[in-house]
Amino acid sequence: MKKVEAIIRPEAFQELRQQLDTLGVKGLTVSEVAGCGQQKGQEGIFRGNRFEIKLYPKVKVEMVIENHELGSVVDVILEACATDEVGDGKIFVSTIDEVFRIRTGETGKQALI
Repeated sequence: MKKVEAIIRPEAFQELRQQLDTLGVKGLTVSEVAGCGQQKGQEGIFRGNRFEIKLYPKVKVEMVIENHELGSVVDVILEACATDEVGDGKIFVSTIDEVFRIRTGETGKQALI
């Protein structure tokens, strides 16, 4: 199993969610986060005071999938979220050794369904 974490622009989330649903991905965890990378920061003025904005709002989408689904899930994320601009986000993939469903004690693939 693989865990896919995608940090994306907030405005790309609805399109991504629809495409993942079409692909058959059922379980998602979504968090509002803030961060920066190559975007660095930008300067703003509020009531005459200069300040620097160093973090940008992002959405973190996490899912655990079967190994054979990885290529299609990554392709969907790239298609739905790419604008060819700095700040489109990142995709992180890690290996999951085991998963347990707390309610029933099921493990592995059965715990993901």
